[in-house]
Amino acid sequence: MTDAEIARRYPCDEIVPAPVLEAWRGITVRAPAERVWPWVAQIRLGPYSYDWIDNLGRRSPRELRGLPEPVAGEAFTAAMGGRPAGRILSAEPGVQLTGSIVGAVLSYVLAPAGDGTTRLLMKAVVARGRVLAPLLSVGDLVMARRQLRTLARLAER
Repeated sequence: MTDAEIARRYPCDEIVPAPVLEAWRGITVRAPAERVWPWVAQIRLGPYSYDWIDNLGRRSPRELRGLPEPVAGEAFTAAMGGRPAGRILSAEPGVQLTGSIVGAVLSYVLAPAGDGTTRLLMKAVVARGRVLAPLLSVGDLVMARRQLRTLARLAER
C-alpha cells in the first residue's frame, strides 16, 4: 500500500468515522478495472480466501456467474458452506463495493492505474471491540491477502 492509498477516503470511512481498528490491503491486478469488477461483485457467492476455513470446504466459484450488479441491503458474501453472510452497505459498479460482516465494515475499491492494470484496494474498519481488534487484524491480514490474490489471479486469466 502506498501512503496515498492509505490516506484516501474509502466508503467505510463514512459508515465508521471513529474505528478502533483500520486495516488496509492492496494488490496490483494485471487487468483493467472492467475485468476486475465482476470478480469483486461475485464476492457475494463466496469468500475467495481459504475456503476450507471460512466456507466449510465449499469452493468459491472459479467462473463468473453473470450476477446482476450488487445492491445495498443484499447479502454481502456467502460463507460457512454457502450461507448468506453480512450485508452490502453501498455499491458503485466498477468502482467500489462496501459491506459489513461480523462487526467489520469492508470497502473494496478499484483504482485504474492507467497502464492496463488496476489497484484493488481493501480497507476494513471495526467500530467496537478494542480487545478483539488486534486478533481480527492478524486474521484479516492472512485471509484478505489470500482473497485479493485469488481475485487478481481470476481477473488476470
